[in-house]
Amino acid sequence: MGDQGAGQESLRKIITTLAVKNEEIQNFIYSLKQMIQNVEANSARAQEDLEAEFQSLYALLDELKEDMVMKIKQERASRTYELQAQLVACSKALESSEELLEAANQALGTANHHDFSQCDDGSRLPPVAQGQGERQHEPPDGGFRPGAAPAAGPRLPARMPDEDSKIDHYVLEYRRTNFEGPPRAKEDQPWMVVEGIKGTEYTLTGLKFDMKYMNFRVRACNKAVAGEFSEPVTLETKAFMFRLDASTCHQNLRVEELSVEWDATGGKVQDVKAREKDGKGRTASPANSPARVVQSPKRMSLGRGGRDRFTAESYTVLGDTLIDGDEHYWEVRYDRDSKAFGVGVAYRSLGKFDQLGKTSASWCLHLNNWLQVSFSAKHNNKAKALDVPVPDCIGVHCNFHEGFLSFYNARTKQLLHTFKAKFSQPVLPAFMVWCGSFQVTSGLQVPSAVRCLQKRNSTASSSSLP
Repeated sequence: MGDQGAGQESLRKIITTLAVKNEEIQNFIYSLKQMIQNVEANSARAQEDLEAEFQSLYALLDELKEDMVMKIKQERASRTYELQAQLVACSKALESSEELLEAANQALGTANHHDFSQCDDGSRLPPVAQGQGERQHEPPDGGFRPGAAPAAGPRLPARMPDEDSKIDHYVLEYRRTNFEGPPRAKEDQPWMVVEGIKGTEYTLTGLKFDMKYMNFRVRACNKAVAGEFSEPVTLETKAFMFRLDASTCHQNLRVEELSVEWDATGGKVQDVKAREKDGKGRTASPANSPARVVQSPKRMSLGRGGRDRFTAESYTVLGDTLIDGDEHYWEVRYDRDSKAFGVGVAYRSLGKFDQLGKTSASWCLHLNNWLQVSFSAKHNNKAKALDVPVPDCIGVHCNFHEGFLSFYNARTKQLLHTFKAKFSQPVLPAFMVWCGSFQVTSGLQVPSAVRCLQKRNSTASSSSLP
């Protein structure tokens, strides 16, 4: 019995040891799984950060590429026109020379049938030589006189070979202006050139309408030379243009044109009050800035005094132009290091203490980078988390009559979220930022991709927020 008891005790110890080891192995396996999850999460985050950095670099390179390509095209067009003008001038000079040569040959042939005058040495000269200092004979067909300069200019020659008479392509030029009517001879904006247009219709894309009108003109070209430009046409742009209302923004926001930067010192209020004290307070509002050339009837000061500007934790700034119809599009690029950022629309009646999305008077996308990262759509103090990558540039599409407010990745045109709302009054572009900055781009066309996505996804992606 004693041996049997000892054997059982040894077996219990072995079982206990195995159980402990088994628990240690399970804990180790759990730790390994946690490490694997952490590695996957960290690698995914690192990949997202890397992709975001490369997207920024791609965007910068694209901008540089567009600028360089445009400069190359303009220089090429300028040099081509100069060379074409020289080609036309040389062609006319050659034509004149051939006419003179033909006239000289005819004169020589005629001289052979006339008597020659007798010189002192017995030689004979043609009648033209006898009258040195007198008027030379005109060419029989009315061509250029000897030594006359041929007319120059980038125009089609009067006589063009049949094989070159067909139009090969068109050159379109356009420029922005704030003046209605026929284009002026002197304009601040240069002509932008589009070459190699084969058809009789062409669509310009990616235009930025930061001026009220655009001038257009076109010329036809064959393989040899270019024709004269058509009479210019002036068209009115319909894009949505606005500025930011610096007179009503939070005192910690520093507003310059369409740029906003967080200013912890809050010096903006003192600066505005100092200008108001000097009788220059009107300069605080972009609506009264000298840089504004065209005043829109919808662009106005919102009527808030200094004490009614946004305050407390409502780090808000509004646009200065009301939206009361049609569809409009604008984009905003924000600093990824901002602790909080929001973009959307709001009624003009938004209270000075109201944060975007916290009341029924505003709709927005909100990014929180403080403590815990979150990206959500907000309205009437309700939030909906968005399970999409957060872009650094957001496009906003507001279709007022149909009641759609949609947000897009401005680069890829991926739909981020759509609010379906019945706007009871005009709205204003609205923005907020805390410990960061952002840059707005207005005067943009509604991209065709956005229009298509709006029609296709308006029902499927509509917000459940009221």
